[in-house]
Amino acid sequence: MEVTEEQKKDQTSTQILFPQLISQMDKYYGLTEQLEDNRKRCQAPSSISSQKYKLRILITTFWDYPIVGGLQNYIAALKIGLEDLGHQVDVLSPNQFPRDEVKKLRSVITENAKQFFINRYGSYNQKILRNYCDLSVYEALAKRVDLQEYDIIHSQDRFTALVMAKLNQHYNKPHLFTPHGFMTQRRLKFNLIEKGSVEEFYFSEIDRQAVINASHIVILCEVFKPLLKNLGAQNEKMTTVYTGIQFERVKAAKQEDSVVITCVSRLRPRKGHKYLFEALALLKKKLGNVEVRIVGDGEMREELEKQVQELQLANVRFLGKRTDIPALLSESDIFVLPTTSDTLPISVIEAMFAKQAIITTDCGGIPEIIRDDYSGLIAEPANSKQLAKKLLRLVKKQDLRKKLATQAQKYAKKHLTVNYMAQKIAEIYQSLL
Repeated sequence: MEVTEEQKKDQTSTQILFPQLISQMDKYYGLTEQLEDNRKRCQAPSSISSQKYKLRILITTFWDYPIVGGLQNYIAALKIGLEDLGHQVDVLSPNQFPRDEVKKLRSVITENAKQFFINRYGSYNQKILRNYCDLSVYEALAKRVDLQEYDIIHSQDRFTALVMAKLNQHYNKPHLFTPHGFMTQRRLKFNLIEKGSVEEFYFSEIDRQAVINASHIVILCEVFKPLLKNLGAQNEKMTTVYTGIQFERVKAAKQEDSVVITCVSRLRPRKGHKYLFEALALLKKKLGNVEVRIVGDGEMREELEKQVQELQLANVRFLGKRTDIPALLSESDIFVLPTTSDTLPISVIEAMFAKQAIITTDCGGIPEIIRDDYSGLIAEPANSKQLAKKLLRLVKKQDLRKKLATQAQKYAKKHLTVNYMAQKIAEIYQSLL
C-alpha cells in the first residue's frame, strides 16, 4: 500500500509522537523551549460490562512473534492458557505488518526524526534514533487495530506499553503491563548504558511511562517490586504471577552406576558457567562416576571449552543447542544453573517438573520458587567453593537428591503450570472490568 503525503505528515510529526521522551532529552541538553503537544486527550469511558466473563484480549509485543525465544514462549503459553479458559486472544507484533510498507514508513520516519534531533540538539544518538523510529512505526501501524473490539490490552514490554497507553487514551480500556527484564536499571548495571547519559534519561522515561500508565502490572517475581515502585508503581497495582510452562516429562532408565549433572542455559557471561567449571576442578578427584552435560550455545562457547581443557575436566561434554530438553533431563540426576544475574529462568522450572535435584543461585526470583535445602540447594552467585561443596553433597547423598527433587516437582505441578498462570491472570483481568 502506497503511503500518501497526508499519511506521511500524520505519521512523521516527530514533535508530537512521544513528547514525554523529548521532554526528558530536553532536560539532558538543558533546553527550556516548550514542546508543542498536539495529542488528543479525549477519553471515552469503557463500555465493558463487569459481568462479562469471556474476554477478548490483545497481547502486544515489540518483538516478532511467533519465533523461538523466552518472551515468545511466555506469550504463546499465556495465549494457550487463556484460550483454554474460553477467552479470545490476539497477539500484535511487528512482523504482522507488510514488510514493504514498514520499510517505507521507517525510511520517512527515520529521516524526519534525525532532522528533528539535529535541529533541536545539534546531533542525534543512533540508539535513541533507532528506538524512537521503531516506536513511531509500531504506533503508526497499531493505529489500524480497532481497540474498541477488545476488553483487555496486555503489553509484554515497556515499548508497546508506552505506545498502547497513548493509543488507549480514547478507549480507556484496562491496560496491563508485564516487564520481562529489569529494563534500564539492568542495562546500567551491566554498562550497556552509560550512567548520566542521554540514553539513561530517554530509556528511563520509557520505563516510567510504561509503569505509571498501566492499569495493573503483572510481575514475574517479587524481586521486580522495589524497582517498579521507584518508577512510580503502587503496591495495590502490582500482582506477582509466576511463569507457567507446559512440560511433558519423559521417563527413561538412568544408569545406576553414574551421576549425571546437567546445565541448560545460553553460554553467556552472566549464566556463570565458569564458576561451575571452577567448582568441578576443585572436586576433580572426588567425581570419578560423574558426567557433566552442558546444554546450550552462545558467544562464550569457545572460551568455556578452552577453560574446560585447561582445567582438564574430562567428564564435561558440550552438547550444543538441543530441542529434546525433557529427554535429556530424564537421563539426569542433578540440574545446576550457576547464574550470576537472572529473573526467573525457565530452565529451573523445567528442571523442577523433570524431578531434578537442583542447585542454583540466589538471583532474582529463583529463591521464591526454590527453597534452600527443601526443594533445592541455593549457592551464592560467583562462589565456586560454595558451589563445589553443595555439588559434592548432592553427588554423595542419593536420598537428599530424591527428597529435593520430589519437593521441587510437587511445587511446580501446583504453582507453575500454564493453566494456573492463565487462571491467575484472567482473575486480574476480571477485577479491572
